Amino acid sequence: MKHILAGLVLSSTFVAHAWAGQPAHIYGVNLGSWLVLEPWMLPQEWLDMGGQECETCSSCIASELSFAKVYPDAINTIFAKHWDTWFMQDDVNTLKVAGINTIRVPLGYWIVEALVDRLHELYPQGGFNYLHQGLSWLKDARIQVILDHHTLPRVQIPGQMFTGNCTTDVQFYTPYNYHHTLVWTAVMTVFSHLAPDFESVFVIEAVNDPITDATKTPDYGTFQKNFVQMIHAIELTLGISVPSSKLFVSVSPSISNNFTAALIATFSATGISAEVQGALLEAVVKKSLLGYIDDGIHSFMDVNYQYNNPSNPADMMIGPQAYDNHGIAAPDPMSYMTSICNFKHIQADAAVGNSPLWFREWGLSTQFDATDKFLCKWADTQKLAYSKSAGWIVCVQLSTLARQWSYLEGLKLGFLTQDPAVLHDLNVCIPYVNSTSDGTSS
Repeated sequence: MKHILAGLVLSSTFVAHAWAGQPAHIYGVNLGSWLVLEPWMLPQEWLDMGGQECETCSSCIASELSFAKVYPDAINTIFAKHWDTWFMQDDVNTLKVAGINTIRVPLGYWIVEALVDRLHELYPQGGFNYLHQGLSWLKDARIQVILDHHTLPRVQIPGQMFTGNCTTDVQFYTPYNYHHTLVWTAVMTVFSHLAPDFESVFVIEAVNDPITDATKTPDYGTFQKNFVQMIHAIELTLGISVPSSKLFVSVSPSISNNFTAALIATFSATGISAEVQGALLEAVVKKSLLGYIDDGIHSFMDVNYQYNNPSNPADMMIGPQAYDNHGIAAPDPMSYMTSICNFKHIQADAAVGNSPLWFREWGLSTQFDATDKFLCKWADTQKLAYSKSAGWIVCVQLSTLARQWSYLEGLKLGFLTQDPAVLHDLNVCIPYVNSTSDGTSS
C-alpha cells in the first residue's frame, strides 16, 4: 500500500526519490474555486449566485460563510449547481491532453461535515460527494492528486476569501482548532488509503498559507509534529510499515484487519503524542472513520515561508515528506525577470532539509499592464526556475479572469506551451542572470 506524503505549510511537499504514485516531475494546476470558492476568480458567477463584490471582503457577501448567513435555506442547492459546472469530465480530458500530471485540490475543513458546528457555521453541504466524483475522473485519467487543507477551522490568516470566512478574527492557532485539524487529517488519510476514488492521492497538505510571522502562530511547530504523527498513526493502524527511529511499533498483519486491535497496538507506539491519540479516537467515535474501515506522503509549506524563527518541518519528518512554496517577484517587468532568473529559494530550502520542494501557486498575473510578448517570457522564466525543483503547479485550471490566471486560457493564447516541459525560449534568462533589477550587472 502507498505511503501518503505529509505536507505542512511551510509546505512539505516532495521526497528525494519517487514514491508510489508520485510523478517523476510535477506539472500541475490547482482546482481553484471548485470546492473552496474564491469570488475573485469568478466575479460574475458569484454575483449571479447572489454574492457581492466589495473593496474589503469582510464588509459584504464575499465568502462562503457570509453567503450562508444570508441564504441558509438555499445555499446547498446554489453551491451544488456551481460544483456541477465548475469542474467536469471534459476539463479532465483537456488537462490530460495538455500534459498535466498533477492536480492540487483545495479543500475546506467543512467538507468533513462531522467537524462543523452547524449552529455557527452554515457552510454548504454535499461537497464530499463531488470530491469523490472528481477524484474518480482524475484516477481514470491517471492524473495524481494533492489534497490541500486550504481553509482551516476558525481561519488561519486574516482578510482572505479563501479561508471561507473573511475576517480579522484568526483563531486557528489554538489547541481546540489544532485538534479539529488532526481529526480532519485522520479522515482524509484513511480515505486516501482505502477509498477507490482516492487512489491517485499521494499528498496531504496540512495548512495553506499560515501567517508568515511565526510569533503570531503559537505552537504551530507542535501541530506540525502531530500532523505528521497522525498520518503515520493511521498507516500503522492499517498495517502499513513506517520505518523510522521516531516511532516504535509493529502492527501484526494478523490484527491489521481488526481496526480496534490495530488501534490499540498503534497507541502503544513510543512517540505518538496524546494529542494524536485523542484526535484519532474522536474520529472513530464520531464514526467518521469506523464505518469506512469496517467495510504517505504529507506536505508542509517550507521553513522559509515564515520569518521570526519559525519551526522547521524537516525536524518533524518520520517518513516521506515534501515541501512547497509560492512563486515570488518584485513589482516591475525588469525586476520580475531578474528576481526569478536569479532564484535561490530551492538551494536555500535544501540547505535546511526542506527538499524536495515544489511550487504550488504561480501564475502570469503582474502588477502592471503586461503585453502578450512579456507574458510568454514570464511563463518561460517561471517554468524554468520552478522546474529545478520537484515541479510546479499553476494557480488555477480555470478562471473567468482568464488571460493571466487560467492555465487552459494561457494555452489557447500561446503564453504556455502545449507540452508543459517545453519552453518557448531556452535562453530566456541569459540577459538577466547575475543582473540587478535596474538592468546593470551585479
